[in-house]
Amino acid sequence: MGIRLAFSESEKLVGRCEVASVRLTSDEEGYDDGAVVPHGHWQPLTHEDAKCLQAGDATPESVRIELIRRPLLPFATDDVAGRLDAAARLDSLPRCWPTELLGCTASTGDTATTTQDPANGLRIGLHVDNFDRLPYNRRHESRRRLCLNLGPGSRYLLVADRDIQKICRALGADAQSHYPHTEDIRRYLADGHPLRCLRIRFGPGEGYIAPTELLPHDGSTSGIEQPSVAAFWLGRPPSPQ
Repeated sequence: MGIRLAFSESEKLVGRCEVASVRLTSDEEGYDDGAVVPHGHWQPLTHEDAKCLQAGDATPESVRIELIRRPLLPFATDDVAGRLDAAARLDSLPRCWPTELLGCTASTGDTATTTQDPANGLRIGLHVDNFDRLPYNRRHESRRRLCLNLGPGSRYLLVADRDIQKICRALGADAQSHYPHTEDIRRYLADGHPLRCLRIRFGPGEGYIAPTELLPHDGSTSGIEQPSVAAFWLGRPPSPQ
């Protein structure tokens, strides 16, 4: 099914989103070799694209990206430590979302992608999460993740326009025994398959609930001067369809 965004009006989606092609990194400072990253030539999302991406009543919860908003405590602009502490104490999240805090990340401004390999500090580009460790034919059963931007700057969610199930099928992987990995996304692009990236802007106090084990994704602060702190929670299993 690919990306489906739960916005009430396509105009709101158009004003918040842009699309770009992607590429593989090669010998680039701060990046893992072969990481999948946006090409950088962002184009506005068209109304036609927005209609195709908009979730409907029949869209399964397990594949939806939903916008959330939450009032934030006042912080000094440079109070990153205060934001990190506040994230650890947030509990009454929207829609009775479980409060299993995965952690927080402080991202500098103007960074093309934000996720780093903790083993070597290199940025890994578009990737899939693996908290539930399901084979690719069951990836739609994985729990979604909640992210809240605590500011002070805005930030982006980057998400590929192909989910990991489509990618693994194109690679000929065994549906029941293959466990998706970030390397699958890289191989898919290296083999010449089409892939685009959508970026969705979230201001302070805004965030998303997304199937990050199904959709290749990353964060970004590209073109945004201020740093930002993001907090992440792991949610409940999706409702039966």
